[in-house]
Amino acid sequence: MFLHQHPYEPFLPEGADRLIVGTLPPPRFSLGRLREEDVNFCYGSRDGLLWPVLERVYQTSLHYQNDEAAVMERKQLLTSKGVGVFDIVASAKREKIDASDLGMQDVELRNLTGALSELTKVKALLFTGGNSKNGPEYFFRKHLKARGIQLKRIANEIPRIHQFDLDSRTIYTVSLTAPSGSANRAIGGMDAYKMKKAKDPSFTTLDFRVQQYTPYFREAFWELL
Repeated sequence: MFLHQHPYEPFLPEGADRLIVGTLPPPRFSLGRLREEDVNFCYGSRDGLLWPVLERVYQTSLHYQNDEAAVMERKQLLTSKGVGVFDIVASAKREKIDASDLGMQDVELRNLTGALSELTKVKALLFTGGNSKNGPEYFFRKHLKARGIQLKRIANEIPRIHQFDLDSRTIYTVSLTAPSGSANRAIGGMDAYKMKKAKDPSFTTLDFRVQQYTPYFREAFWELL
């Protein structure tokens, strides 16, 4: 049984008003076996899509290589946009060494609500996935339930939006389509994607994510809810 531990501490820039919340990076990040185009930071897999999406959301350009400059680019971008990262899984056990969320067993969660009590400017959690088993929303629901906190749905269309109350303030959650290649099939089955694809055959699953992510990473969307 392989113990898969998260290799990174939460990235919490001062003044951040939203947090990206995922689970675990691929095991090679915990084992220190990065590939040449991996970035030694959150969501740094060369196969991942979060940074390509955020490049387009923020109209910038990032490098994809295993060096400190690429790490600093990402930290500076997040800091300038008021975005932090707090993946909810601290560790998990795996029978097979792969990156599948479903393969996680005996999962240990980080105390996200405890951190939020200190991070008083945070108004939203941006989940990199939905409520399917072992996804970030799934684990967050378990985390809230153990503390007697209710998650209330306020928008059921994708991406689904919920809210909860903590320390006399309301915090919103957004369950974004996962920034992984494995989610492309799910996107392909969505009516919203099919409609856009029918109108523009060049429209891609990456384009779909960029359109979905943009308002939640660029706007104070909670003011409109």
